[in-house]
Amino acid sequence: MKITKLLIANRGEIAVRIIKTANKLGIKTCCIKTSHEPKAHYLSLADEIIDFTDIVSDVPEFLDVDRIIEAAVAHKVDAIHPGYGFLAESPYFAQRCDDEGITFVGPSADAIYKMGNKTIAKQIATKHKVPLLQGSHGNVSNFDEAIQIADKIGYPVILKAASGGGGRGMRIVEKASQMEKMFKLASNEAEKAFNDPSVFIEKYVRNPRHIEFQIFGDKQGNIIHLGERECSIQRKHQKLIEECPSPALSPELREEMGAEAISIADAVGYYSAGTVEFLLDEDKKFYFMEMNTRIQVEHPVTEEVTGLDLIEMQIKVAEGDSLPIKQEDVQLNGWAMELRINAEDVQAGFSPSLGVVHKVIYPTGPGIRVDTGMYDDSVISPNFDSMVAKLIVHADTREEVIKTLKNALNSFWIRGVKTTVPFHKYVLSHKKFMKGDINTSFIEKELDAFYETDQDEIMLAAFLASYDFAKELENESADDVNFEKGKEINPWVLNKRLKSL
Repeated sequence: MKITKLLIANRGEIAVRIIKTANKLGIKTCCIKTSHEPKAHYLSLADEIIDFTDIVSDVPEFLDVDRIIEAAVAHKVDAIHPGYGFLAESPYFAQRCDDEGITFVGPSADAIYKMGNKTIAKQIATKHKVPLLQGSHGNVSNFDEAIQIADKIGYPVILKAASGGGGRGMRIVEKASQMEKMFKLASNEAEKAFNDPSVFIEKYVRNPRHIEFQIFGDKQGNIIHLGERECSIQRKHQKLIEECPSPALSPELREEMGAEAISIADAVGYYSAGTVEFLLDEDKKFYFMEMNTRIQVEHPVTEEVTGLDLIEMQIKVAEGDSLPIKQEDVQLNGWAMELRINAEDVQAGFSPSLGVVHKVIYPTGPGIRVDTGMYDDSVISPNFDSMVAKLIVHADTREEVIKTLKNALNSFWIRGVKTTVPFHKYVLSHKKFMKGDINTSFIEKELDAFYETDQDEIMLAAFLASYDFAKELENESADDVNFEKGKEINPWVLNKRLKSL
């Protein structure tokens, strides 16, 4: 069935991204307007707006399945694209779409359920002999059981939420005395984030790389992979920089890991976009972690090196089309890297930086792409994720990508809130990063003493400090500083006074 009207059950840059492809395909779009950002940029691009601003509910707008389905029926949409986050990995939401005759642009409810539950996913991986870390064979019911398992496989171990992802409900346990506390923290966080307190346990690998494979399937049973993405630069399991290909993979290892990723997807009859995630240790041994049953935030780097529009492929597969290419047709051309630009104060522990964005200037030029939903006068709200833009660069080599990114960051202006732009400048200039010598503990070990800020902020601070000091001098006696009070300050006298401090 051809899709003529698409409801985007999401916001921000991914809503803008989906609208762009929908327009290319001649598909009308509907977007949801919320009271938290009633003037959001993505709303100006939609053909129709579904207004949720006048409805008071305890359920956040983008998580209210019943309300979204009712709105979809009322607006006579053919399909719903969930983007990522929110309801993108909800089997209930996918099933409700099916029940109402609405095409869900994503995998089946069954596949989302099986791969979304990490315990079931690990059981499927075991059955198909995909490499796994040692750990529990199912959910762990209490911390006493967790201690027994940890004593058997050895510390350190990691507790993980059985449902969901994005680093929520994860705790590293170094020794038995920490287990009770960490078990409660992981379980409570999992319940709050995913409405499921279940956790499992597995051996924790120190200093691994995080490598994920972009897979794609159609409803005819064809499944391929589109290469890997290196996602090792992360903080508290939240990715900050992604690139394709990975500096760590040889063609032989890429083929081996890609085959295992396809095996996992094939086991659940997977179709649409998905990501199979692995840990790669220092000996180049890899282990299955989980599968994300949706489009990923970092999908642009795969698009840049393959030349494919993954959103278009999602829509076409949802309509029933076969994949446009076969595995042997997949080529990774050049290198691509994505920087997540978050509204965060890095030097305050990456805390959210809220407020109004007064002015934005995005970089442009060959190989530069910016995906964003933020423009002048945008409001950074505590109700949503802190990511405000993605800076993507594609070039022939990794060295060229880094050079172009550095130049692009110098012309990336966001005024009104603090962002991670200075942080990215620092990382890109780090010798180990430039060599590709990275792992998931890179930020923790290499950037522990990171203190840097935007150059304009430094200049402004220096000016204000000098101004305040000058005003202080004006209020002192003329005898102290050798000029008449109220007259212009002699810069030579000021300089002499500064040197004396």
